[in-house]
Amino acid sequence: MVREKVRVSTRTLQWKCVESRVDSKRLYYGRFILSPLMKGQADTIGIAMRRVLLGEIEGTCITRAKSEKIPHEYSTIVGIQESVHEILMNLKEIVLRSNLYGTRDASICVKGPGYVTAQDIILPPSVEIVDNTQHIANLTEPINLCIGLQIERNRGYCIKRLKNFQDGSYPIDAVFMPVRNANHSIHSYVNGNEKQEILFLEIWTNGSLTPKEALYEASRNLIDLFIPFLHAEEENLNLENNQHKVTLPLFTFHDILAKLRKNKKEIELKSFFIDQLELPPRIYNCLKSSNIHTLLELLNTSQEDLMKIEHFRVEDVKHILDILEIEKHFA
Repeated sequence: MVREKVRVSTRTLQWKCVESRVDSKRLYYGRFILSPLMKGQADTIGIAMRRVLLGEIEGTCITRAKSEKIPHEYSTIVGIQESVHEILMNLKEIVLRSNLYGTRDASICVKGPGYVTAQDIILPPSVEIVDNTQHIANLTEPINLCIGLQIERNRGYCIKRLKNFQDGSYPIDAVFMPVRNANHSIHSYVNGNEKQEILFLEIWTNGSLTPKEALYEASRNLIDLFIPFLHAEEENLNLENNQHKVTLPLFTFHDILAKLRKNKKEIELKSFFIDQLELPPRIYNCLKSSNIHTLLELLNTSQEDLMKIEHFRVEDVKHILDILEIEKHFA
C-alpha cells in the first residue's frame, strides 16, 4: 500500500495541445491530451470538464435592441428587406469578444441603400467584433436605420420574456456560450502491471476565445467550485465554537461613506457603477440581483444586509472591503 502511494505521488501528469486549427472566424478547434491517469480518472475529469466548458464559461452577447420606429417584433419596415424579427435573429448571432462586467450600450446608425453588417455596430471600447462580415439587414431604399443595442456578459442561456417588451425595446434571446461543443475520449493501455489512461479533450469555440483559453478558464472555474470543500472542516469547527464569523477589516462601509461624504463626493458616488470596481463575476451578479448598481447604493447597504443576499458569503464582504480600501478609487 505504501509503495502504491509513492508511485502515484511521483507520477507527473502532463498535458499538451496535439492539434489546433482555425476553420473560420467563428469556428476554432483544439485537441488536448492529459496523461498518465489511473483507471477511471480520465472519465471523471472528462465529464466534469465538458460540463464546465459548456455551462460555466462566460460569453458576451447583444441582449436588447431598441428603436422607436418599430411598432412590434413581427412588423416590417419599408425599405428593409428583412422583417424586424429577422433583424433581431441576426443580432442574436453576432459574436463579440470582451472582458466587461455588467451591461454596455452600443448602436447602429446606417443610411441606405446597402447592406448592414456587424462592422456597422458602434461599440464601447471594451468590446470587439469577432466577424465583421456577419449580416444584419439589407436596406433597399435611402432610409436611415438607427437601433440602440444593449450588450451583456454572462453565462448559459437567457430567454426573453414577453413582459420585457416596452417602448420599442425588444429583448433578444442570448446564448452566452463561447464553447460550441466539447467532447472527451479515453485511450487505455498497460504500463507494466498498471492500467493507465490518456484523456483526449476536443473543444470547438465561436472565435471569441481560443480552445486553449477555454480550457484554462474551465479549469479555473472547476477549481473555484471545489475550493469551499477544502475549508469545510475548519468552518464546522468554528461553528461548534460559535466563532463562525470571519474577521472583517476595521475599515467598514460606514467609515468609507462617512469619509466620502465629508469630502463632498456623494454626487460622484451616484455615477460610479459597481462594474467599475472590477469585482469577480459572482459577487457582481449577487449585487446586481439585489438592485445594487452604484457605489453609493453599495456603501448604503450594511454588511448584515449584504449577508442576507442569496449565495453571498462572508469572504465576499471582505473582498469588497479590500477593494474599497484602495484610496485611488476615491482620490
